[in-house]
Amino acid sequence: MSTSNKLAATARERAGKGAARATRRDGRVPGVIYGDKAAPTLISLDPRDIMREASKAGFFTRLYDIEVGGKTHRVLPRDVQFHPVNDKPEHIDFQRVGASTRVRVEVPIKLENLDKAPGVKRGGVVNLVRHEIEVWANPGTIPSRIVIDMAGLDIGDSVHINSVKLPEGVKPTIARNFTVVALRAPSVQKAEEEKPAEAAAAAAPAAGDAKGAAAAPAAGAKAGDAKAGDAKAAAAPAAGAAKAPAKPAAKK
Repeated sequence: MSTSNKLAATARERAGKGAARATRRDGRVPGVIYGDKAAPTLISLDPRDIMREASKAGFFTRLYDIEVGGKTHRVLPRDVQFHPVNDKPEHIDFQRVGASTRVRVEVPIKLENLDKAPGVKRGGVVNLVRHEIEVWANPGTIPSRIVIDMAGLDIGDSVHINSVKLPEGVKPTIARNFTVVALRAPSVQKAEEEKPAEAAAAAAPAAGDAKGAAAAPAAGAKAGDAKAGDAKAAAAPAAGAAKAPAKPAAKK
């Protein structure tokens, strides 16, 4: 569950791009607190505090208490804009939350007991389909991470969201039973399984060609026999004509 952390900030008097640039020139990061049916509050923060907090896992699921002008705001980080070249924070947005506020947040996934998964021991590849899961939750029930137990999973097994235990009041924003993580066969094993199938597929055309080659000479032999028979038949009258005796010439 999310616990509240303190974050130091000071109030800003003016809004707009010019005022924001002036705040950055002073070495501070401009920000705003909005939501919970209250007027926006302009603030500025130390960039080192933002960098320290933003580098921690689950930054956008962590609640903060920010005191400005004697009033404490319970907030949830919603967006941080960084400079495209030096990666320094340039602006930060916080959403003010109350006890009944329902927020939409992305919670990171953590896998446990990988050493107890038979599929991993056999060399299976862990395919983490979703590194984060977007959920609806109340501020006090936002989990810092969603834990998935991999114990007992073998190659070909997968974990879907309906089998993942979530805190009470926390629901995925996607209604369907989507896949979170799966154990796939290693690529070497897939290649070994595919070799026999490829060999069988290659053997089938070769066998067909062999049959065709064997049948061709037979057909040629028959055709040759037919031609030889025709030649014999043509030669028969000639032989007969040669054997017949010549008739004697008539006497005058």
